Amino acid sequence: MATKTFDKDTILDLTVNMVPLAIILFFVVAFTFVNPFGFESLTSGLQYTLLIAPFVLLAALTYLSGKAIAGSEEEGTVYAPGQATVPGAKPLHEETGEVTAELEESPDDDTVEAADETA
Repeated sequence: MATKTFDKDTILDLTVNMVPLAIILFFVVAFTFVNPFGFESLTSGLQYTLLIAPFVLLAALTYLSGKAIAGSEEEGTVYAPGQATVPGAKPLHEETGEVTAELEESPDDDTVEAADETA
């Protein structure tokens, strides 16, 4: 089964960058259709440059951040939210690894049913 790069948690982390992207896009569209300052090549060009350049850079930064977040979740140790600095906290991936290891070792029907009840 193929995993998606931007799952629900990653997109939730990236909403911090998506809100300013939506605001910048709103102003680009607003200044395109409702032109309150008139159109002059120098001032309008500068205005659109100051809107579109940060939009493109922030979109690239958001994409790269999403790739980094997804990659760190796959490679690094993942803790429950707020538990990374707590002494004695166990990583989440070890818990799921133990459950799958138990299921693979014992083929008893009781063990499979017990694992299904806890899942």
